[in-house]
Amino acid sequence: MTDDPTMGAPVASGQPTHAMSHGGDLSTLRQAYAGDWIDLSTGINPFAWPIPQLPSDSWTRLPGQDDMDALLQAARQAYGAPSGEAAGIVAVPGTQAAIQLLPRLFARPDGVPVRIGILGPTYGEHAHVWRSMGHVVVEIDGVPGSLQGLDILLAVNPNNPDGRGLGLPLLRRWHAELAARGGWLILDEAFADVAPEVSLCIDAGKPGLVILRSFGKFFGLAGLRLGFVLGPGMVTEAIRIAAGPWAVSGPALQIGTAALLDIDWQARMREDLRARARRFDQMMRDRGIHVLGGTSLFRLAKITDAAGFAAALRGQGIHVRVFDTQPQWMRFGLPADEAEFWRRFDAALNS
Repeated sequence: MTDDPTMGAPVASGQPTHAMSHGGDLSTLRQAYAGDWIDLSTGINPFAWPIPQLPSDSWTRLPGQDDMDALLQAARQAYGAPSGEAAGIVAVPGTQAAIQLLPRLFARPDGVPVRIGILGPTYGEHAHVWRSMGHVVVEIDGVPGSLQGLDILLAVNPNNPDGRGLGLPLLRRWHAELAARGGWLILDEAFADVAPEVSLCIDAGKPGLVILRSFGKFFGLAGLRLGFVLGPGMVTEAIRIAAGPWAVSGPALQIGTAALLDIDWQARMREDLRARARRFDQMMRDRGIHVLGGTSLFRLAKITDAAGFAAALRGQGIHVRVFDTQPQWMRFGLPADEAEFWRRFDAALNS
């Protein structure tokens, strides 16, 4: 793996490039259930940060560099990232954009595929995009005993869908081992806002470390399409160039800055979500259902026939996530209306 990645043409893959299915799209399901859906198929906070009235020119003018600078400074502060040119940070229109770009960024100039290990079980988008670019993906179940033979190690921390958290000493040991031979550690911290103690953003800017942060999940504003990449300046600059000018909208810059600076709201929301997750787990246990884990934005349960029960829940207007590779797993986002959710859940359970 080169220690000077640059944007280049995609590596020929020979792999299918079809889009993956994701949660959050009810357009097809609405044909089967005419009532109001309870969409728990994502890990998006159902209690969004309150959007203030925006200046009219947020909508009518192109965003300026001062708007972007303010957003990036707010993100550094919120994530505990160091300042200085070595510690780069770039805003993107959702971390999905960065996920799509990274396999191009790390493509070798000679076209030799990169060998990337991905800690699983996790959501499939990372493996999908790296494979579609022709790289060699090694899916690692659990914590690897060795990183030999890997150019890159990618971990989602805390993990989706089981909520597994990796401690900072382990992450730093992996990073040191990879960086010493020109390798890279990529961390997807999309859900780290609810568990800031697992974030490695304090080390952002060190050679061989790239971190992705999502804005929309914790702040409940996924439609805003905003995320961040932190890493060495050469990496974040390459992403900025690839994303093009005005990649983030003026309203997203304004809202993102204000929300990231609202430390009091963030602290209150973390506590509220933890309490709601504890109640959710207890209600599941009361119904004889085992909760395997998760974060305070989603819970993972073990259900004998997850696909069958998901169909019963859809009959009650509840949309959840099931997994082809784990037929007993079912992931729930947290419901905004707990009473209505449990009423419908029990109706499905007893059907």
